[in-house]
Amino acid sequence: MKTKSRIASILKANSLDFSSTGMQTFDLSELNLATNLEFQLPTNVRLGHLVEKIVSELIKASTNYKVLYENIQVIEDKKTIGEIDFIIEDEKTNQLIHMELAYKFYLFDPHISSEPINNWIGPNRNDSLIEKLEKLKTTQFPLLYHNLTKSMFNTIAIDEVSQALCLLVSLFIPYEYKGSFSPIYEKAIKGYYLNMETFTSLNNPAKTYYIPSKKEWGIAPSENEIWTDFNGIEKQVNTSIKEKQAPLCWQKYKDSYLAFFIVWW
Repeated sequence: MKTKSRIASILKANSLDFSSTGMQTFDLSELNLATNLEFQLPTNVRLGHLVEKIVSELIKASTNYKVLYENIQVIEDKKTIGEIDFIIEDEKTNQLIHMELAYKFYLFDPHISSEPINNWIGPNRNDSLIEKLEKLKTTQFPLLYHNLTKSMFNTIAIDEVSQALCLLVSLFIPYEYKGSFSPIYEKAIKGYYLNMETFTSLNNPAKTYYIPSKKEWGIAPSENEIWTDFNGIEKQVNTSIKEKQAPLCWQKYKDSYLAFFIVWW
C-alpha cells in the first residue's frame, strides 16, 4: 500500500455535513497543511484505526490545530463504556473541540424506506448510516459529559468544549440506478454495487481487476499497479460471497477505472 495514496485518499474523502447529520461538522479541509505530506503508517491495525492515525498526524502537522487528547478510553468498573476520539484546539481562537471521527462505506438500498437517509447500509447489511448517527447522538457525544470523563479531563472546562463530527463516507448505488440524490450525497458517490451474476455477465477479456484489502478501501483505483483477469479473482469473490462478505472490486478498462461492491444479498 502506497503511503502517499492512503493519506491523499483521506484528505480527498467527502464528509457529510449538518444538512444530513444534524451535527456540527469538522471538515479536514479546515486544516492548514503543507503539500506532499508523508509520515509512517502502522501496518498491523484495522482500517478504522489506520484512518484515526492518519487524521491524528494530519492535525498535528497542521499550523492551525493541535491534538490535546486522542483515543481516550472511559472505563467504569474495569469495563470500557466508550472512547473519546479527539480533543483538539483551534490555535487561533483557543476553542476546544471534541471531534468524533468515522470512515464509512455505505450502499444505497432504495427498497428499505421512502426516506433516503434510512437507505444507506453497510456492504453486508449489518450497519447503517442512520444507526451510526443515532449512536453518535445518544452515546458517543454525551460521553464527554460523563462524570468519569470530566475527572479525566480535569485540566479543561468541559462545558466550554464544542463538539463536531468528521464523518468521511464513500457511497455506492445500485448498478444502473436512475434515481437522483441531494448534492451532499451525490459528490460522495464513488461507484455502484451489483451481484455476482451481473458482474459475470459484464466481464470481457479487455477488463482487468483487483480485490483491494480492507485497508486499501477508499484509495483511488488508478493508484493500483497489480491487475488480473476475471479468472484471477473469480475464486476469491465466490468464497467471499459464500461467507456473506461483499468484496470491493477495482476495475481497469482501457484508460478508465471503476470501484464497485459485489454483494451476496
